[in-house]
Amino acid sequence: MKYFLLLLLPFLLSASLNFTSNHTKEISVLESFDIEASFLYDPIMNEMKNSNMTIYKDKRFFQAMNDAYLFIPAVKSILAKHDIPAEFLFLAMAESHFSAKAYSAKSASGLWQFMPETGKVYGLKIDEYVDERRDLIKSTEAAAKHLRDLHDKFGKWYLAAIAYNCGSGRLSRAIEAAKSNDLNTLLDPKKMYIPRESRLYIRKIVALAIMGNDEQFLLKSEYEHLLNRANAYSISTVRVPRGESLKRVSKLVGIPLGELQKLNRHLKYDFVPPYFDGYDIYIPYIKLSDFKQKYFEEEIQNIYKVHVVRGGDSLYDIGKRYGVSYKMIMDFNSLKSSIISLNQKLIIPIDNKANVEKINKGIYHLVKKGDTLESISKAYKISIKSIQLTNKLKGNMIREGERLILHE
Repeated sequence: MKYFLLLLLPFLLSASLNFTSNHTKEISVLESFDIEASFLYDPIMNEMKNSNMTIYKDKRFFQAMNDAYLFIPAVKSILAKHDIPAEFLFLAMAESHFSAKAYSAKSASGLWQFMPETGKVYGLKIDEYVDERRDLIKSTEAAAKHLRDLHDKFGKWYLAAIAYNCGSGRLSRAIEAAKSNDLNTLLDPKKMYIPRESRLYIRKIVALAIMGNDEQFLLKSEYEHLLNRANAYSISTVRVPRGESLKRVSKLVGIPLGELQKLNRHLKYDFVPPYFDGYDIYIPYIKLSDFKQKYFEEEIQNIYKVHVVRGGDSLYDIGKRYGVSYKMIMDFNSLKSSIISLNQKLIIPIDNKANVEKINKGIYHLVKKGDTLESISKAYKISIKSIQLTNKLKGNMIREGERLILHE
């Protein structure tokens, strides 16, 4: 029996040390939200944490962490820059499961689920071309500033988190009614000082943060690589000229298009906006060197249509014909008003293959590696002879980078 106890002792000590270490980390998580240690015994939060640890062990928690590995370091860095506790990373998880394309029935969007009005207050651009609520970096900057403002107003991080959910006005009225900003008081289910959604919301963030800081949970889940992965990868910001296409960047730099699109969910089209000074896009950091070596600018990167204005044309009608808004035509052609003149040439960006097939007259095609006259003629349903005649080609030879006019 003594021999057995001696063998068992290291395991008991290890379990005890793990429990002590984990308990200390849980208290540390609470302290980061300015929450007292006694909240560890909140039954609703514990039930939420335990059920989530069972549910998320198979998929959701780790899938979200796995999908976000590229930008989590950037998010942590921005939070740290604004002196926001790192645990607020899990506010984004609670809001969107780290999905930049998340959209709610109340019109909130992006990683941090900004409403349009709040997003604009914090400098996020929402226009014909972009919705920067879905911009991983800019939306995180905006969220950090918003959280900092809420903390400055209420003085506690748990209050900032609650206000982020229900609004500062709603929380101010709740504190006034409760005559206290104590968390347990505000969470009173009978008095209902704050909405039920907000009472669950703060518990969910804390539960997720505790899970995300539980090394034993991660190690047991076969996702131990997440412990180091989040510190090993990141994204880089690069500026490209107006009208640049993600498809072209993908091919030039060797980044899978799906991965590039995932990092640039804020772009509403395949191309960047026609802003005069260009626009920032995001690429994996490990591809930055390739971008610097292989990327080069083209005057206009998209497939586009040159439309010659005819009698009776209006920007609205032209836009409807090509499947783009009249405002986009104005921006791409630097028009200050919607007035156009006869025989004026307008550049119409076309990012949709279906639109290209509908309007296959007067399209310009930039020859890519592997293109042949036969492959181009099949793609645009135009005869090889027509391409040869229009472009004054004497044979079937075409060169990479050559621009071909395609119309019957």
